[in-house]
Amino acid sequence: MKRITHTTIEVRTRMAPSPTGMLHIGGLRTALYNYLFAKQNGGDFLLRIEDTDRTRFVPGATEKIYEMLAWVKLKFDDEPIVQSKRLEIYQKYAQQLIDGGHAYYCFCTPEELTKMREEQEKKKLPPRYDGRCRNITQNEVASRLKSNKSYVLRLKTPKNQTVEFDDVVYGKIKVNSNDIDDQVLLKSDGFPTYHLAVIIDDHEMKITHIMRGEEWLPSTPKHILLYEALGWQSPVYCHLPNILGANKKKLSKRTGDVSVEDFKNKGYLPEALINYIALLGWNPGTEQEIFSLDQLIKQFDINKLHKSGAIFDIKKLNDINGQYIRKLSKQKITEMCLPYLVETYGDALQNYSDEYIASVVALEQERLKKLSDITSSTKLFFTNELDYDAKLLPWKKTPTNAKETLLSAQTVLMSVKKWTKEGLEETLTDFIFHNKLTHGEALWPLRVALSGQENSPGPFEIAAVLGKEESLKRVRAAIDKL
Repeated sequence: MKRITHTTIEVRTRMAPSPTGMLHIGGLRTALYNYLFAKQNGGDFLLRIEDTDRTRFVPGATEKIYEMLAWVKLKFDDEPIVQSKRLEIYQKYAQQLIDGGHAYYCFCTPEELTKMREEQEKKKLPPRYDGRCRNITQNEVASRLKSNKSYVLRLKTPKNQTVEFDDVVYGKIKVNSNDIDDQVLLKSDGFPTYHLAVIIDDHEMKITHIMRGEEWLPSTPKHILLYEALGWQSPVYCHLPNILGANKKKLSKRTGDVSVEDFKNKGYLPEALINYIALLGWNPGTEQEIFSLDQLIKQFDINKLHKSGAIFDIKKLNDINGQYIRKLSKQKITEMCLPYLVETYGDALQNYSDEYIASVVALEQERLKKLSDITSSTKLFFTNELDYDAKLLPWKKTPTNAKETLLSAQTVLMSVKKWTKEGLEETLTDFIFHNKLTHGEALWPLRVALSGQENSPGPFEIAAVLGKEESLKRVRAAIDKL
């Protein structure tokens, strides 16, 4: 396995997404690893938009890529390269390959190619181009070009040659060139295929290290041949194992809930998302699991990348995200939760003061796994009337009379002068002690009366946020239910 040590060359890595949909979580991890390696070596992280497949191009996808990278604070150096603006460059190098005998014109029609594949399937042969246009004479080529016959350019793969390279993750790989197809390099519309464009762009961008998904591993021998044909030095390759779902199959970018924007919309913090995906395929070798971006730059080790796929564990992401949420200031967490509250409660939110909203958010901050959870956990604070079954009020573990308990608690609450969590806790604890009640007997019905829920924060916290008037109103409503 090729081991990468600290290098004195100017390291240049790149992210090269296709604007064919939303940025996938796997694409973000690829970008992150490229970014970390470049920055820890004092190099450049570049961005290239690979938009030559016009049939799958999605309007607005490029802008979303920029937006998501900015959100997670992965800044690219220099202006992005956009492939669709470089057609003349690709065509120039394609002609160079033709002139050097490394590529050839293929005039096969779609119908001929379909028939070819059908015949190969019948014979149980691997589907591939059979090279029928490979040895067409120059005169015949000139004649067909003159008559404007449609064509593509194909790689003239050399025969009986061993193509080998060292991959950082997968080690030394050898392939017989006889097993490599005569890949299309330039399509009939004049646009390059991925294979031609990626070689030319990486060379001209002076990319030194290529980190990309393992699905591109089988294409690498073709790329090696193209580098050799053009007389260029190949970069270092590092293919990253897939991120897997719970079913141990590759996460698909067609699945909405694995797009980066979906995680953003659900209320995951960019720092937490970056932190988590850094650990999907790399292990720091310590117990540490919370890393800032600067810490990742210092500690990331390309030589410690895993060979097997990492399973995306949403519970682990939630745990890490929760830790980041708990570190936010009261002002910041309120600002970040406010859009979710506005979306849920609309104009009704105007009935509550900024201070009240901030106290509600602060109460729930410790329990939030993602920002959007604030809407489901705070309904009890933004309603005029609770709707719950009176059967929920009695403490089920003892036969204590819930109505009598609430009547006594009501009297105690009316006497409370210091209406804070601490003041309420001190007064009610004293009430429990003198009436020889258990905490469950006294606090269960009070908590249900205040929240209308079986699971909620404690009654001291809820009452402190609601205030004295609203708390007593809810206790009286509960008594009336019994």
